[in-house]
Amino acid sequence: MYTPNADEKLTPVMVYTRESVFRGEVITKQNVRVSTWLRTQGAPRYIHLLRANSVQFSGAVKSANHSEVFIPLPMVIAFHLVPPASDGVDYDPQEANRAMLPILTGVGTFQFKGVIRVSAQSGIGPSLELSKIPWMSLYDLEITNPVVPQMPALRVPLAIVNPEQVTFSIP
Repeated sequence: MYTPNADEKLTPVMVYTRESVFRGEVITKQNVRVSTWLRTQGAPRYIHLLRANSVQFSGAVKSANHSEVFIPLPMVIAFHLVPPASDGVDYDPQEANRAMLPILTGVGTFQFKGVIRVSAQSGIGPSLELSKIPWMSLYDLEITNPVVPQMPALRVPLAIVNPEQVTFSIP
């Protein structure tokens, strides 16, 4: 198993694909803001998780433990820190003409209920249509899975999603 160098850190994260969720520790440089890491030029081709747990939702629900997992970045549809870890919001709260609007996002078999930050003039639809970013932030989320209703809701202050691989609904 990989051992981090002195200039690296381990951060607990959750990684969502269409049919799975992974929880483990990702290795980054000390100065990396992990919650938005996938937006940077330093984003990896594979997310390398240590001490990972996975739950597969294709067919019967199955869980497994892994010492290491490598997830190809194109398969990732959502990513966030494991609570209570947080590294703050990724926007300027003083920025003018922005609105936080309620949104329900379908992430594989999961539902992310929270808010999205968009232009106050155009709203959600045009903001999604005009956006060309590969990763979009969602805030103040309650994450549930209707396939496994006994799974407790997870509250997360910030997650990033691939807007081309998830669905958006206005509650």
